[in-house]
Amino acid sequence: MSGKTLTRADLSEAVYQQVGLSRAESAELVERVLELMSDSLVEGESVKLSSFGSFLVRSKNERVGRNPKTGEEVPILPRRVLVFKPSNVLKSKINKSMLSRKK
Repeated sequence: MSGKTLTRADLSEAVYQQVGLSRAESAELVERVLELMSDSLVEGESVKLSSFGSFLVRSKNERVGRNPKTGEEVPILPRRVLVFKPSNVLKSKINKSMLSRKK
């Protein structure tokens, strides 16, 4: 693994180079897309990106956990968590890239 992380700036730069918008417009577009996605997720809606995957919000019930050091039981409060489910297209791309690296 290269350890490289894709950032908002990287996405903005890619939009700038590929689409031809100005750098400011590219950054604004990326910010707006991410804002729309996060607003939908906050509302409890799913976000599906074709050939990429789906972001889902799941509700978890209250449960009892344990402190691994002391063994003390600690209540874990109910909460909502974000889950990403990759599409089959993305899964196959990832697996193909793994196979080509082994050769």
